[in-house]
Amino acid sequence: MDLKKLSPNTSLFFLLLLVVLLAGCTPQIKNAAEAQKIEPVVKTEFLMGTVVKITIYDEVKEVESIFQKVFDRISEIEDKMTINENTEKSEITQLNNMAGIEYSKLSPETLYVMEKGRYYSEISNGKYDLTIGPLVKLWNIGTDEARLPGEIEIQNTMPLVNYENLILDKDNHRAKLNVPGMIVDVGSIAKGYAADEAAKILEEAGIKHALINLGGNILALNTKPDNTDWKLGLQDPLKLRGEYMGIVMLNDQALVSSGIYERYFELDGERFHHILNPKTGYPEENSILSVSIIAKDSIDADGLSTTIFLLGLEEGMQLIEDLPTTEAIFITSDKMVYHSSGIDENNFKITKEEYQLQGTGVIK
Repeated sequence: MDLKKLSPNTSLFFLLLLVVLLAGCTPQIKNAAEAQKIEPVVKTEFLMGTVVKITIYDEVKEVESIFQKVFDRISEIEDKMTINENTEKSEITQLNNMAGIEYSKLSPETLYVMEKGRYYSEISNGKYDLTIGPLVKLWNIGTDEARLPGEIEIQNTMPLVNYENLILDKDNHRAKLNVPGMIVDVGSIAKGYAADEAAKILEEAGIKHALINLGGNILALNTKPDNTDWKLGLQDPLKLRGEYMGIVMLNDQALVSSGIYERYFELDGERFHHILNPKTGYPEENSILSVSIIAKDSIDADGLSTTIFLLGLEEGMQLIEDLPTTEAIFITSDKMVYHSSGIDENNFKITKEEYQLQGTGVIK
Protein backbone atom coordinates (compact mmCIF):
# COMPACT_ATOMS: atom_id res chain seq x y z
CA MET A 1 0.00 0.00 0.00
CA ASP A 2 1.37 3.42 -0.96
CA LEU A 3 0.72 5.84 1.88
CA LYS A 4 1.48 8.77 -0.41
CA LYS A 5 -1.74 8.10 -2.34
CA LEU A 6 -3.92 8.11 0.80
CA SER A 7 -5.54 11.13 2.38
CA PRO A 8 -3.74 12.67 5.38
CA ASN A 9 -6.37 11.33 7.78
CA THR A 10 -6.22 7.82 6.32
CA SER A 11 -2.43 7.82 6.45
CA LEU A 12 -2.51 8.89 10.05
CA PHE A 13 -4.96 6.08 10.86
CA PHE A 14 -2.69 3.39 9.42
CA LEU A 15 0.35 4.82 11.17
CA LEU A 16 -1.45 4.78 14.52
CA LEU A 17 -2.67 1.24 13.85
CA LEU A 18 0.90 0.13 13.16
CA VAL A 19 2.09 1.68 16.42
CA VAL A 20 -0.64 -0.11 18.39
CA LEU A 21 0.18 -3.46 16.79
CA LEU A 22 3.86 -3.09 17.53
CA ALA A 23 3.12 -2.04 21.09
CA GLY A 24 0.94 -5.13 21.52
CA CYS A 25 3.79 -7.39 20.38
CA THR A 26 6.46 -5.86 22.57
CA PRO A 27 5.53 -7.50 25.91
CA GLN A 28 5.48 -10.95 24.28
CA ILE A 29 8.95 -10.43 22.81
CA LYS A 30 10.22 -9.24 26.18
CA ASN A 31 8.72 -12.24 28.01
CA ALA A 32 10.25 -14.65 25.52
CA ALA A 33 13.64 -13.04 26.03
CA GLU A 34 13.25 -13.22 29.78
CA ALA A 35 12.37 -16.92 29.53
CA GLN A 36 15.66 -17.52 27.76
CA LYS A 37 17.55 -15.71 30.52
CA ILE A 38 16.21 -17.78 33.42
CA GLU A 39 19.25 -19.34 35.05
CA PRO A 40 18.93 -22.82 36.57
CA VAL A 41 19.06 -23.01 40.35
CA VAL A 42 21.16 -25.84 41.77
CA LYS A 43 21.55 -27.31 45.22
CA THR A 44 23.43 -30.39 46.43
CA GLU A 45 23.47 -32.49 49.59
CA PHE A 46 25.20 -35.72 50.58
CA LEU A 47 22.50 -38.29 51.25
CA MET A 48 22.03 -42.05 50.78
CA GLY A 49 25.78 -42.43 50.52
CA THR A 50 26.07 -40.21 47.45
CA VAL A 51 25.87 -36.64 46.18
CA VAL A 52 22.29 -35.59 45.51
CA LYS A 53 21.97 -32.73 43.02
CA ILE A 54 18.69 -30.99 42.22
CA THR A 55 18.61 -28.53 39.31
CA ILE A 56 15.48 -26.43 38.75
CA TYR A 57 15.05 -24.64 35.42
CA ASP A 58 11.86 -22.69 36.24
CA GLU A 59 11.45 -19.36 37.96
CA VAL A 60 9.75 -20.20 41.26
CA LYS A 61 9.15 -18.49 44.55
CA GLU A 62 10.52 -19.86 47.81
CA VAL A 63 12.92 -22.13 45.95
CA GLU A 64 15.01 -22.75 49.08
CA SER A 65 11.93 -24.10 50.82
CA ILE A 66 11.32 -26.48 47.91
CA PHE A 67 14.90 -27.70 47.99
CA GLN A 68 14.60 -28.32 51.72
CA LYS A 69 11.42 -30.35 51.28
CA VAL A 70 13.17 -32.52 48.68
CA PHE A 71 16.25 -33.14 50.81
CA ASP A 72 14.17 -33.77 53.93
CA ARG A 73 12.14 -36.37 52.03
CA ILE A 74 15.24 -38.14 50.74
CA SER A 75 16.74 -38.09 54.23
CA GLU A 76 13.55 -39.63 55.60
CA ILE A 77 13.72 -42.45 53.04
CA GLU A 78 17.37 -43.04 53.89
CA ASP A 79 16.56 -43.27 57.60
CA LYS A 80 13.86 -45.88 56.98
CA MET A 81 15.73 -48.04 54.48
CA THR A 82 19.42 -47.96 55.40
CA ILE A 83 21.24 -51.09 56.59
CA ASN A 84 24.40 -49.19 57.43
CA GLU A 85 23.19 -47.80 60.74
CA ASN A 86 21.57 -49.85 63.48
CA THR A 87 18.99 -47.28 64.52
CA GLU A 88 15.34 -47.47 65.49
CA LYS A 89 14.50 -45.30 62.47
CA SER A 90 15.56 -47.96 59.98
CA GLU A 91 12.69 -50.32 59.25
CA ILE A 92 14.98 -52.49 57.14
CA THR A 93 17.46 -52.84 59.99
CA GLN A 94 14.67 -53.79 62.39
CA LEU A 95 13.44 -56.38 59.89
CA ASN A 96 16.94 -57.84 59.57
CA ASN A 97 17.37 -57.93 63.34
CA MET A 98 14.19 -59.99 63.61
CA ALA A 99 15.29 -62.52 60.95
CA GLY A 100 14.13 -66.00 61.88
CA ILE A 101 12.19 -64.68 64.88
CA GLU A 102 9.04 -62.74 64.01
CA TYR A 103 7.35 -60.27 61.68
CA SER A 104 8.37 -56.60 61.60
CA LYS A 105 6.01 -53.71 60.94
CA LEU A 106 6.70 -51.65 57.81
CA SER A 107 5.48 -48.31 56.54
CA PRO A 108 3.58 -48.40 53.22
CA GLU A 109 6.56 -46.89 51.39
CA THR A 110 9.10 -49.40 52.70
CA LEU A 111 6.72 -52.22 51.85
CA TYR A 112 6.27 -50.75 48.35
CA VAL A 113 10.03 -50.65 47.73
CA MET A 114 10.40 -54.21 48.97
CA GLU A 115 7.54 -55.37 46.74
CA LYS A 116 9.35 -53.87 43.75
CA GLY A 117 12.55 -55.62 44.76
CA ARG A 118 10.67 -58.88 45.23
CA TYR A 119 9.15 -58.47 41.76
CA TYR A 120 12.56 -58.10 40.11
CA SER A 121 13.83 -61.05 42.11
CA GLU A 122 10.99 -63.16 40.72
CA ILE A 123 11.19 -62.15 37.05
CA SER A 124 14.95 -62.74 37.05
CA ASN A 125 14.59 -66.14 38.74
CA GLY A 126 16.74 -64.95 41.60
CA LYS A 127 19.59 -63.45 39.59
CA TYR A 128 18.56 -60.23 41.30
CA ASP A 129 17.89 -60.99 44.96
CA LEU A 130 16.61 -58.55 47.55
CA THR A 131 18.21 -60.65 50.31
CA ILE A 132 21.75 -60.23 48.93
CA GLY A 133 22.72 -58.43 52.15
CA PRO A 134 24.87 -61.18 53.75
CA LEU A 135 27.09 -61.31 50.65
CA VAL A 136 27.27 -57.52 50.47
CA LYS A 137 28.43 -57.40 54.09
CA LEU A 138 30.93 -60.20 53.46
CA TRP A 139 32.65 -58.41 50.57
CA ASN A 140 32.15 -54.80 51.80
CA ILE A 141 32.94 -53.45 48.33
CA GLY A 142 32.75 -49.68 48.25
CA THR A 143 34.00 -49.33 51.83
CA ASP A 144 37.42 -49.13 53.44
CA GLU A 145 36.91 -52.72 54.61
CA ALA A 146 36.54 -54.27 51.13
CA ARG A 147 38.18 -57.68 50.92
CA LEU A 148 38.24 -60.98 49.06
CA PRO A 149 36.41 -63.54 51.22
CA GLY A 150 37.53 -67.13 51.42
CA GLU A 151 35.70 -69.84 49.49
CA ILE A 152 34.38 -71.43 52.68
CA GLU A 153 33.08 -68.08 53.91
CA ILE A 154 31.18 -67.57 50.68
CA GLN A 155 29.73 -71.08 50.69
CA ASN A 156 28.59 -70.67 54.30
CA THR A 157 26.91 -67.38 53.44
CA MET A 158 25.10 -68.50 50.30
CA PRO A 159 22.17 -70.26 52.06
CA LEU A 160 21.23 -66.92 53.64
CA VAL A 161 20.50 -65.42 50.21
CA ASN A 162 17.08 -66.52 48.98
CA TYR A 163 14.27 -64.06 48.29
CA GLU A 164 11.70 -66.86 48.66
CA ASN A 165 12.43 -66.80 52.40
CA LEU A 166 11.26 -63.17 52.55
CA ILE A 167 7.57 -63.06 53.43
CA LEU A 168 5.67 -59.85 52.63
CA ASP A 169 2.30 -59.41 54.33
CA LYS A 170 0.65 -56.49 52.52
CA ASP A 171 -2.63 -56.68 54.39
CA ASN A 172 -0.94 -56.16 57.75
CA HIS A 173 1.97 -54.00 56.54
CA ARG A 174 4.65 -56.30 57.81
CA ALA A 175 7.41 -58.64 56.62
CA LYS A 176 9.49 -61.51 57.92
CA LEU A 177 12.77 -63.23 57.06
CA ASN A 178 12.42 -66.96 57.69
CA VAL A 179 16.09 -67.74 58.36
CA PRO A 180 18.29 -66.19 61.09
CA GLY A 181 21.16 -64.19 59.63
CA MET A 182 19.30 -63.13 56.47
CA ILE A 183 19.68 -59.48 55.45
CA VAL A 184 17.45 -57.49 53.12
CA ASP A 185 19.37 -54.82 51.19
CA VAL A 186 17.33 -52.30 49.15
CA GLY A 187 20.39 -50.29 48.17
CA SER A 188 19.95 -51.28 44.53
CA ILE A 189 16.48 -49.77 44.31
CA ALA A 190 15.94 -47.22 47.12
CA LYS A 191 17.68 -44.33 45.34
CA GLY A 192 15.32 -44.80 42.42
CA TYR A 193 12.35 -44.52 44.76
CA ALA A 194 13.85 -41.42 46.37
CA ALA A 195 14.23 -39.77 42.95
CA ASP A 196 10.57 -40.44 42.17
CA GLU A 197 9.54 -38.93 45.50
CA ALA A 198 11.70 -35.86 44.83
CA ALA A 199 9.96 -35.43 41.47
CA LYS A 200 6.55 -35.50 43.17
CA ILE A 201 7.56 -32.64 45.46
CA LEU A 202 8.83 -30.56 42.55
CA GLU A 203 5.68 -31.17 40.52
CA GLU A 204 3.45 -30.27 43.48
CA ALA A 205 5.37 -26.99 43.71
CA GLY A 206 4.51 -26.21 40.09
CA ILE A 207 7.96 -26.97 38.69
CA LYS A 208 7.85 -28.30 35.16
CA HIS A 209 11.52 -28.49 34.16
CA ALA A 210 14.15 -30.02 36.43
CA LEU A 211 16.87 -32.64 36.72
CA ILE A 212 17.19 -34.89 39.74
CA ASN A 213 20.55 -36.63 40.14
CA LEU A 214 21.22 -39.13 42.92
CA GLY A 215 24.79 -40.20 42.34
CA GLY A 216 24.21 -40.85 38.64
CA ASN A 217 20.59 -41.95 38.95
CA ILE A 218 19.01 -39.32 36.72
CA LEU A 219 15.35 -38.34 36.55
CA ALA A 220 14.42 -35.68 33.99
CA LEU A 221 11.24 -33.78 34.70
CA ASN A 222 9.45 -33.18 31.39
CA THR A 223 11.63 -31.43 28.76
CA LYS A 224 14.06 -28.54 28.84
CA PRO A 225 12.40 -25.08 29.10
CA ASP A 226 12.67 -24.68 25.31
CA ASN A 227 10.66 -27.93 24.85
CA THR A 228 13.63 -29.90 23.53
CA ASP A 229 14.80 -33.18 25.05
CA TRP A 230 17.40 -33.28 27.78
CA LYS A 231 20.83 -34.40 26.52
CA LEU A 232 22.83 -36.44 29.01
CA GLY A 233 26.25 -38.02 28.68
CA LEU A 234 26.48 -41.81 28.95
CA GLN A 235 29.49 -42.82 31.02
CA ASP A 236 32.42 -44.49 29.27
CA PRO A 237 32.81 -47.60 31.51
CA LEU A 238 36.54 -47.81 30.80
CA LYS A 239 37.32 -44.22 31.75
CA LEU A 240 37.13 -42.03 34.83
CA ARG A 241 33.71 -40.83 35.89
CA GLY A 242 32.59 -37.87 33.81
CA GLU A 243 34.05 -39.07 30.50
CA TYR A 244 31.29 -40.04 28.11
CA MET A 245 30.97 -42.38 25.15
CA GLY A 246 27.52 -41.29 23.98
CA ILE A 247 24.56 -38.97 24.42
CA VAL A 248 21.11 -40.04 25.63
CA MET A 249 18.05 -37.86 25.06
CA LEU A 250 15.35 -37.95 27.75
CA ASN A 251 11.80 -36.59 27.91
CA ASP A 252 10.14 -37.05 31.30
CA GLN A 253 12.16 -40.22 31.88
CA ALA A 254 14.69 -41.77 34.21
CA LEU A 255 18.17 -43.00 33.27
CA VAL A 256 20.07 -45.35 35.58
CA SER A 257 23.29 -47.22 34.78
CA SER A 258 25.03 -50.12 36.49
CA GLY A 259 28.56 -51.13 35.64
CA ILE A 260 31.90 -52.46 36.72
CA TYR A 261 33.27 -48.92 37.08
CA GLU A 262 30.97 -47.77 39.90
CA ARG A 263 32.40 -49.42 43.02
CA TYR A 264 35.25 -51.88 43.10
CA PHE A 265 38.57 -52.78 44.66
CA GLU A 266 41.72 -54.28 43.16
CA LEU A 267 43.84 -57.11 44.53
CA ASP A 268 46.95 -58.48 42.84
CA GLY A 269 45.99 -56.80 39.58
CA GLU A 270 42.43 -58.18 39.57
CA ARG A 271 39.38 -55.96 39.84
CA PHE A 272 36.36 -57.00 41.93
CA HIS A 273 33.25 -54.90 41.26
CA HIS A 274 30.23 -54.56 43.51
CA ILE A 275 27.51 -56.29 41.45
CA LEU A 276 27.40 -59.67 43.17
CA ASN A 277 25.80 -62.74 41.63
CA PRO A 278 23.62 -64.37 44.30
CA LYS A 279 23.98 -67.72 42.53
CA THR A 280 27.79 -67.79 42.79
CA GLY A 281 28.58 -65.43 45.66
CA TYR A 282 31.13 -63.57 43.51
CA PRO A 283 31.03 -60.41 41.38
CA GLU A 284 29.21 -61.21 38.14
CA GLU A 285 31.52 -62.25 35.31
CA ASN A 286 29.97 -61.74 31.90
CA SER A 287 30.73 -59.70 28.81
CA ILE A 288 28.94 -56.59 30.05
CA LEU A 289 30.77 -53.46 31.17
CA SER A 290 27.62 -51.44 31.80
CA VAL A 291 23.87 -51.46 31.35
CA SER A 292 21.81 -48.27 31.16
CA ILE A 293 18.05 -48.39 31.63
CA ILE A 294 15.58 -45.76 30.45
CA ALA A 295 12.16 -45.95 32.08
CA LYS A 296 9.26 -43.76 33.14
CA ASP A 297 9.89 -44.26 36.86
CA SER A 298 13.29 -44.12 38.48
CA ILE A 299 12.57 -47.01 40.85
CA ASP A 300 12.11 -49.30 37.85
CA ALA A 301 15.20 -48.00 36.07
CA ASP A 302 17.20 -48.50 39.27
CA GLY A 303 16.05 -52.04 39.98
CA LEU A 304 16.32 -53.11 36.35
CA SER A 305 19.85 -51.79 35.86
CA THR A 306 21.18 -54.35 38.34
CA THR A 307 18.76 -57.06 37.23
CA ILE A 308 19.63 -56.77 33.54
CA PHE A 309 23.37 -56.60 34.25
CA LEU A 310 23.14 -59.90 36.13
CA LEU A 311 20.98 -61.55 33.47
CA GLY A 312 23.51 -60.77 30.75
CA LEU A 313 23.10 -59.57 27.18
CA GLU A 314 20.77 -62.18 25.69
CA GLU A 315 18.43 -62.79 28.65
CA GLY A 316 18.57 -59.15 29.66
CA MET A 317 17.61 -57.89 26.22
CA GLN A 318 14.75 -60.39 26.02
CA LEU A 319 13.35 -59.17 29.34
CA ILE A 320 13.61 -55.51 28.31
CA GLU A 321 11.76 -56.20 25.06
CA ASP A 322 8.94 -57.72 27.11
CA LEU A 323 8.60 -54.63 29.35
CA PRO A 324 6.57 -51.68 28.01
CA THR A 325 8.07 -48.15 27.95
CA THR A 326 11.43 -49.51 29.07
CA GLU A 327 14.67 -49.43 27.07
CA ALA A 328 18.26 -50.53 27.62
CA ILE A 329 21.74 -49.80 26.30
CA PHE A 330 24.42 -52.47 26.77
CA ILE A 331 28.17 -51.89 26.48
CA THR A 332 30.26 -55.06 26.27
CA SER A 333 33.92 -55.70 27.04
CA ASP A 334 34.86 -55.60 23.34
CA LYS A 335 33.45 -52.05 23.13
CA MET A 336 30.36 -53.13 21.25
CA VAL A 337 27.04 -51.40 21.90
CA TYR A 338 23.63 -53.06 21.79
CA HIS A 339 20.29 -51.42 22.49
CA SER A 340 16.62 -52.32 22.70
CA SER A 341 14.26 -51.76 19.79
CA GLY A 342 12.73 -48.55 21.17
CA ILE A 343 16.03 -46.67 20.91
CA ASP A 344 17.22 -45.01 17.70
CA GLU A 345 19.33 -42.06 16.52
CA ASN A 346 16.70 -39.67 17.87
CA ASN A 347 17.35 -40.60 21.49
CA PHE A 348 20.86 -42.12 21.54
CA LYS A 349 24.09 -41.26 19.75
CA ILE A 350 27.54 -42.77 20.13
CA THR A 351 30.18 -40.04 20.32
CA LYS A 352 33.35 -42.14 20.55
CA GLU A 353 34.44 -43.96 17.41
CA GLU A 354 35.99 -46.80 19.39
CA TYR A 355 32.48 -47.91 20.40
CA GLN A 356 30.52 -49.60 17.64
CA LEU A 357 26.79 -50.26 17.42
CA GLN A 358 26.28 -54.00 16.87
CA GLY A 359 22.66 -54.90 17.32
CA THR A 360 19.14 -53.78 18.14
CA GLY A 361 16.38 -55.70 19.85
CA VAL A 362 16.46 -59.35 20.89
CA ILE A 363 19.89 -60.96 20.45
CA LYS A 364 19.67 -64.35 18.73
